[in-house]
Amino acid sequence: MDAPSSGAIDELIARLPQFCGLRAELYAALALLERCARAHNKILCCGNGGSAADADHIAAELMKSFAFPRPVERTFADALQAQFPGSASLLAALEAPIAAIALPSQVALLTAYSNDVDYQYAFAQQVYGLGRPGDVLLALSTSGNSPNILHACRVARVRNLTVIGLTGQSGGRLPELCDVALCVPATKTHLIQELHLPVYHALCLALEERLFSEHAQQAERAVSQRFDLAQHDSAEQRPC
Repeated sequence: MDAPSSGAIDELIARLPQFCGLRAELYAALALLERCARAHNKILCCGNGGSAADADHIAAELMKSFAFPRPVERTFADALQAQFPGSASLLAALEAPIAAIALPSQVALLTAYSNDVDYQYAFAQQVYGLGRPGDVLLALSTSGNSPNILHACRVARVRNLTVIGLTGQSGGRLPELCDVALCVPATKTHLIQELHLPVYHALCLALEERLFSEHAQQAERAVSQRFDLAQHDSAEQRPC
């Protein structure tokens, strides 16, 4: 049975036809990310330079709402209200996350490890310490040959993480270490990075769509039902 389509991915390909050749890989990556999120595992993101900023960007899109409402779990909401009455404003502000960590954002650890050991193994150390079976490592490298990214992927494989690579047209050595490699159709670093952004935006949006669009529809139905009930009550109160 075919996996359900995604409006975000289909819209990406319609808007940027150069991604047509990546359709299968995009849907495969989405399926792996969805499996991870539904199992309450986490997504680790890593990259260097501009790709480090992309890793941080991806984690930010995943940890809060992107385009869909993300209501917290009812059991959590009930427990919070029971233990801390009067916490309605806190509860209203919280959003259900897709657990993600940008490895380059751990500046103290990265600089300490790089100073004391070797930067090329720093991401590998983080994956070794944070990664658990069922997690996903989302590895960004425009060349596909960054040593610290490749070492992180090797540790991820041994730790039974799923590995998704985001790289350029040639792929470098990264694809051989990935469950899915997204090799965007560009060969220059800045052009590769320009194409990475719409890819990970589409994946983040598609993942949120898969996980939370049902909640959005339920919320819309609830609002509609409340409106209908209010209209009914109002009609009953009007004099004939």
